[in-house]
Amino acid sequence: MTTTQSDLAGLSRFVFRAPRWYASLGFALALAAATGVAAFDAGQNASGWSRLLVLGQDAWEGVFFIGVPTVVAAFATTGVDRFLGGRLTYSRSSLLALASELILVVIVMTAGVVDVLTPLAQRFVYDALVLALASVFAFRLLVVLAVSRSSILVAAVPASIQTLAAAVLLFVYSGTLRFLEFGGPVLSAYLPRLFPYLSRTDEAPPALTAIGPNHFVLLGVTCGIYAVAVYGFLRVVDRPWRRSLGVSMLDFLRGFVGYVAEDSHELEAFFEDLGEEAVVPVSLLAFRRPDGTEKARFVLPMVHPGPMGEIGGGNLPERVARSTEGLAFAPHATAGHDFNLVTEREVDSVLDAVSRAESRLRFDDGATPSVRVERGEASILGQRFGDSALLVSTFAPGAADDVQFGAGMPARLAARSTGLEEVLLVDAHNCNVGLDVDEIPHVAPGSERAFDLHDGAEETGARLVERSPAPLRLGVAWDETSWDPDEGIGPLGVRVAVVEVAGQTTAYVLVDGNNMIPGLRRRILDRLASRVDAAEVMTTDTHIVTTVEADNQVGEKIASDALVALVDDLTATALADCEPVETATATERARVTVFGNDRTETLASHANAVVSIGGALAAAVILAAVAVSLLVFFLA
Repeated sequence: MTTTQSDLAGLSRFVFRAPRWYASLGFALALAAATGVAAFDAGQNASGWSRLLVLGQDAWEGVFFIGVPTVVAAFATTGVDRFLGGRLTYSRSSLLALASELILVVIVMTAGVVDVLTPLAQRFVYDALVLALASVFAFRLLVVLAVSRSSILVAAVPASIQTLAAAVLLFVYSGTLRFLEFGGPVLSAYLPRLFPYLSRTDEAPPALTAIGPNHFVLLGVTCGIYAVAVYGFLRVVDRPWRRSLGVSMLDFLRGFVGYVAEDSHELEAFFEDLGEEAVVPVSLLAFRRPDGTEKARFVLPMVHPGPMGEIGGGNLPERVARSTEGLAFAPHATAGHDFNLVTEREVDSVLDAVSRAESRLRFDDGATPSVRVERGEASILGQRFGDSALLVSTFAPGAADDVQFGAGMPARLAARSTGLEEVLLVDAHNCNVGLDVDEIPHVAPGSERAFDLHDGAEETGARLVERSPAPLRLGVAWDETSWDPDEGIGPLGVRVAVVEVAGQTTAYVLVDGNNMIPGLRRRILDRLASRVDAAEVMTTDTHIVTTVEADNQVGEKIASDALVALVDDLTATALADCEPVETATATERARVTVFGNDRTETLASHANAVVSIGGALAAAVILAAVAVSLLVFFLA
């Protein structure tokens, strides 16, 4: 992950899950009641029980005039939006209605304070009310356009519900109809019957009678101005995305918020439009008992388990584990975010490749002791199984993020060139400083680290080929742990495999998490030194732990001592579980759709640019729209 990509990932901290609709509406009604007490304080001269009764009346009027439009909008918006082809849920529309109510309350209450502190006339408050209702419409229009991707004319229908509901109540209870009484046979015939329903000033706060027809005309004009401003803003920020990526920013925004807020998979459709086809190696290292039952397997597809949560390949390790008979180990391969799978369906292509590889397995009971090779910053633990090898690379104690595909593939081929038939090259992904740095320490093609990895893999392969194989024994252990993804540990927990060959024991520790805090790997290895002759710690890089937080590394939220003790106990269990096994390796190629070369960087750059300039652009658009609105008010 580059710095640009980390900035994009960090934006997820601003997104939260939408509360249930009843929670949003409950808060909205309480806020409306409180606002009614503050705005319609008719009992300021009363005392005792009389004041309490008047305050209750004020609260009810707040619920009626402010809360009712919110409730109407919460339920009606979803129905109207879906009828018109949109995708708003009740939880989203309720939260949108609450946010709109907050905008209304803040503007009107601010205007009321200004009215008290300045010599401005009462008309200023009602002009502010018109501005608030128009602002609510503009805000709702922006959200509906982003979520439902309708045309602006279609989106304006559900977006206008809250403003329209409030305007209808104001029209009826302000007695505006009395200003419209004039002759004519139709009005003369029907107004006497309709008047009691369309003009109810006796049941409204006296302050509302100051509202007249001109306020509703201004409201309509202001809503039109704001609609044009919203449309222009979206066109400007969306244009770079369409020109360079061929996709809409609004599709990305809708999918991103939809997944984090409500677990929808709309984001996958966006990534599918963005992605490109790739052919990737998928390697399988299997271990079986003499009776033919599988004991364990290492599965290494050269894709990245991202981008987030269960979107794309984010939960790839668990999917791999569920598809096997024995205990599955799915460590991180040498691939970065450009090799994220675009949809969860692509994981099926990877599992199909694993099945094809399984059908070609030819088992052997020979393996070599493991070797450790240090080359520059790269450290590689390698072990040969039959004619193939498992290589686990790390740059610890130096911090490192993903080893990119273009750096890992040459290293893998360099190891194979020594005479090995297949090579599983694992990126241990076990030491990183997080995202709060100027430059993310990734391993890119052409870097010094890439050459260290290449030369180290080649030397490891050469040393393994020189060694003579011997019968092997394997023991495994697994603990799902009590930790959850919010604490940095995925559903696979901690898994340990111990390989015993010619009296040497080697432990492979796999933690279902996204990288590790510095120093934690070293503590685990020091603890295991008294139990085994060699060991390495790996993480799966599962992105199920990064739904809301961009890194959430192993060790950030859990006690390191507890993890070290758990790994030590599991290693002891795996040693006791050791038994003779046979081993086989095979590699197949999977045709999958991934993000694509440089697409992740381009996407991140565009998103960060929108964040950087979007706020300033939005402020400019708002100021321009308000200025035009004020001009209309003065002219009116």
